[in-house]
Amino acid sequence: MILDGRVSVNGHIVRLLGTKVDPDQDKIIFDGQPVRALKKIYLALHKPIKCVCSHKDELNRPTIYELLPKEWQMVSSVGRLDFNSEGLIFLTNDGEFALRLTHPRYGVVKKYLATIEGEVTREMLARFVQGIFTGGEKLKALSAHIVSGGRARSVVELELGEGKNREVRRLFESQNLTVKKLQRTQIGKIKLGELKPGKWRTLTPAEIKTLISDL
Repeated sequence: MILDGRVSVNGHIVRLLGTKVDPDQDKIIFDGQPVRALKKIYLALHKPIKCVCSHKDELNRPTIYELLPKEWQMVSSVGRLDFNSEGLIFLTNDGEFALRLTHPRYGVVKKYLATIEGEVTREMLARFVQGIFTGGEKLKALSAHIVSGGRARSVVELELGEGKNREVRRLFESQNLTVKKLQRTQIGKIKLGELKPGKWRTLTPAEIKTLISDL
């Protein structure tokens, strides 16, 4: 398109590939129409249970995108929560932001609250922190402690640095325990707080800066 002379900057046709522009200062025209930088969107959503993090679902289950205004359907979730899990999830159209929050090398800490059917011991949690091999990979919690416990039911808070597929559930499955309820309560320094299931809010510039600066 540039080589064909269809792009102009500040009234001058440019044909040099790699020409740099400032989208806030320069006037860019393509085929006679102005080009504007896409507004970046950063959302925090309390994903409810019984919905998926895909734009479309083969089983026609509800999706988190049905909770958003139609004009914001171009965003994508930053990571996922499974169908039966709830809690904090980010959505954005900023690919670099999403990559920096999901790539294992950045190790963004995520906090979860898990309700377990059965008794959880401190010895089990110590093994989680040391790391457990299951399904051909190592699962590891950064920290884990019992919030409340008993023989029939336990509540455990865990911090993870990678967030592999179904990692919390698989950790407890390795000890023959079942997670009855799982909620992600925090990503980085951003907490779920009082955000109700199915509700969303925009992240503030300070929160976005905090997430990026921690990496």
